[in-house]
Amino acid sequence: MSFRLGLTGGIGMGKSTAARMFRELGHPVWDADAAVHRLYAPGGAAVAPVAAAFPGVLRQGGIDRAALRAALAADPSGFQRLESIVHPLVAEDRAGFIAAHEDAPIVVLDIPLLYEGGSQAQMDGVAVVSAPAELQRARVLARPGMTEENFRLILARQMPDAEKRARADWVIPSATLAGARAAIVDICARIMAERGHA
Repeated sequence: MSFRLGLTGGIGMGKSTAARMFRELGHPVWDADAAVHRLYAPGGAAVAPVAAAFPGVLRQGGIDRAALRAALAADPSGFQRLESIVHPLVAEDRAGFIAAHEDAPIVVLDIPLLYEGGSQAQMDGVAVVSAPAELQRARVLARPGMTEENFRLILARQMPDAEKRARADWVIPSATLAGARAAIVDICARIMAERGHA
C-alpha cells in the first residue's frame, strides 16, 4: 500500500511547483483542483446537482466557475451547499486514484484546503509548502485578474500559514526552486527509507 502524502499550502505558496517536482521524481500526484475541473466539465458528475443548487451557473453543458464565484460572493452561505455536493464526488475521485496507484511507494495528494476540510486524517503524512508572506502576496497579485479584495477573501478561507507549518510533518520552503527541490528530495528519501525502499 502506498504512503499517502498530503501536499498543501496557501494560495501563492508554490504548491503547484512542488507538485510538479514530486511528479518529476516519479511519484503519482492527484490534484484536487483538477478533479473539481473534471467534475464541472460537460458530462462531469457535479454539473447537474451544482446547476440545480445555483441557477444561472450552467454554460455550454458545464459549470461556469466565474458565475459560480459570483453566486457565492452574493450568498456566502452557498459554500456549505456547494461543499456538500462536491466533496463526496472529489473524495470518490481521490479514492479511485489511490486504488489505481496502489503499487507506488508514495502517492502525493495535492489538496489546497487539506486542513480546512479535515482531509489530514486520511493521510500518512503532510507536507506544507510555505514562503514568506510578502513573497506570497507578490506572487498572487501578479496573477491575471487578481485583486487585493479577492486575495483577502481567499486568505480568509485558508488556515494561517504558521498554523499549517506547526501541524505539518514536513515544511517545503518555496522561496527558491533549489530549496524546494532539496526539501522534496529529502522527504521522499525519508519516506522510502522508512518503508524499506531505500
